[in-house]
Amino acid sequence: MIARIWRGHVRTERAADYVAYINGTGIREYLETPGNLGAQMLTRDLGDGRTEIRTLSWWESLDVIRGFAGEDIEKAVYYPEDDDYLLDHEPTVTHYTVAAGSTPGSVIP
Repeated sequence: MIARIWRGHVRTERAADYVAYINGTGIREYLETPGNLGAQMLTRDLGDGRTEIRTLSWWESLDVIRGFAGEDIEKAVYYPEDDDYLLDHEPTVTHYTVAAGSTPGSVIP
């Protein structure tokens, strides 16, 4: 199993709107991609007017991530309205092999 992690920052007063937007775009596309095993979005108020947003998605393999991200799976995927919300655009995402733990309905040996 592979964990894919993306990070961005929005103005805190727009965080709820951005969460709703990404839930209807990125999270929805994650979940509709064959080989996706689930996704979550995390938020953290940084106390300086910014909120950090992270998306975590779970995948069967690096190869199936191409169905979502395209051939360059390290490149972050952005949507048309992201520019209206994001304070910065990280160019890449991070992938990790899940070595141990569990997800709903499964246990990683």
